[in-house]
Amino acid sequence: MMASRDSACVLRRKLHFQMRTPLATPRPQKGSLSVARVLINLSTHSLRLRNILQCSQKKVQIPWNNNTYIDEPRTMPYHAAEEKETGNPVEAYYVAAEEDAAKRGKGPTVCIVGDGNAAHVLIPFLGDTHHTVNLMSLNPSKWESTIRCDWKNMKDEVLQTFVGDINKISDDFADVIPDADIVFLCLPVHQYRNALGKLAPYINRSKGEVFVGTIYGQAGFNWMVHEIETKHKLTNLVAFSIGLIPWICRAEQYGSHGTCYGGKKVNVAAVHPADRFDKLDEIFLDDVCHRQLGVGKFVQACSFISLTLSVDNQIIHPSRMYGLWKRYGGKWKTYDEVPFFYREFDDLSADCLRRLDEDYSTVRKAIRERFPDRPFEYMLNYLDLERFVYESNAADIKSSFTESETLGQIKTPVMHVTDDVDASKNYYMIDMRCRFFTDDIPYGLLIAKWIAEKLDIGDKVPFIDEIINWVQVLRAERFLDEENKIDLAACLQADYTCGIPPSYGITSVEDILD
Repeated sequence: MMASRDSACVLRRKLHFQMRTPLATPRPQKGSLSVARVLINLSTHSLRLRNILQCSQKKVQIPWNNNTYIDEPRTMPYHAAEEKETGNPVEAYYVAAEEDAAKRGKGPTVCIVGDGNAAHVLIPFLGDTHHTVNLMSLNPSKWESTIRCDWKNMKDEVLQTFVGDINKISDDFADVIPDADIVFLCLPVHQYRNALGKLAPYINRSKGEVFVGTIYGQAGFNWMVHEIETKHKLTNLVAFSIGLIPWICRAEQYGSHGTCYGGKKVNVAAVHPADRFDKLDEIFLDDVCHRQLGVGKFVQACSFISLTLSVDNQIIHPSRMYGLWKRYGGKWKTYDEVPFFYREFDDLSADCLRRLDEDYSTVRKAIRERFPDRPFEYMLNYLDLERFVYESNAADIKSSFTESETLGQIKTPVMHVTDDVDASKNYYMIDMRCRFFTDDIPYGLLIAKWIAEKLDIGDKVPFIDEIINWVQVLRAERFLDEENKIDLAACLQADYTCGIPPSYGITSVEDILD
């Protein structure tokens, strides 16, 4: 079922530009502008004027973006204009905004597939950067037409607020995919392939190209896109994958309000065909993070395998969960006793991560030796990736978590186990149903294990084996046999059981790169 949303972009622009005179108060006009939008504009008007008047009279600094309200002035985006010489900072701000809007024109239509935490940031970020935003959601009736996102620091102070409109929302791919120029998955990794199979029939074949991508680059996303290209005879797809989620985020109020805790300093993306990266960056990637937060410019990876073997969730999550299991048995009497997942990262978990990352480094080294003509400059070990994307000075694995400015508020995912007869026997235990298990083992560690076996180093990744064996006992699954070799029959017994290349008909390591 689709709930049509009448976009208020033009009216919003008119309302914002009424603010050109410092004493002018924006007034709602006839149209579909929501009450929430009007209230946000009114409440932030005085703050915007204060920010603008703080600008230098000569070299103007501007709180960029008509939907962002911040506590200190920021420079104009690189695309709008160079620093402008002017005696009127208020006028300069809006002249630059109008010039940028005219230059960029109407942006592409983006369909976000998935209604979790990331959607609550992307809709506000994209909604005011000239994009039309559609949303595929299983709960369309629970979403408002205007979504707000607060950018906060770790003290929970709001630094800036973004708002954006939804054009169309539906639980039916047929309603939201056909007019999409960019299809962007914001789902758990283990759901990627199923979602692609369902949306593929509705991709518009008459468009010159349709970009199909994901917000997180685990599990060989290129293999999944190539699968639907072949099955549905699609010839206009450009596959892309962002390495790491560009920001820490959460949904404060489902369907209306999200929070962003800042962005990564640098982001990495893989694109196929590779020569479409610049176009994608221009029309989409830069609007995902950098244009809004002032950080997070994208660089291009030479291959999707760089992301598949170095994105860090598949290394962090299983090693931390294993460490918590070994130290506590994975159980706590009260919720207050449950450790923070990152802020209380301990030496045992750090050692588990180090050992797991060493196994991954063994596989990365073998890939570089097999493909010496590829630079793989962004296929990095855990600490090098941390230092690169965050520009971090972390001295070691443990401090990279305990001293993080963005990860401190995240608790360990647990489930409450209750006894109907004796409440004293209630406890909390690690949630074996969460994506740390459903994503990071069958669509993470198992892929690295398959590559290791193909490169004749399957016996050189003992800690990968140890964690997979622990999980398959814990969850009553089977991925490895008694000799710690991949059990292909078990792994391929049903669709979507795991993400190893044979799931897509790929049997040679030479075919995994692009």
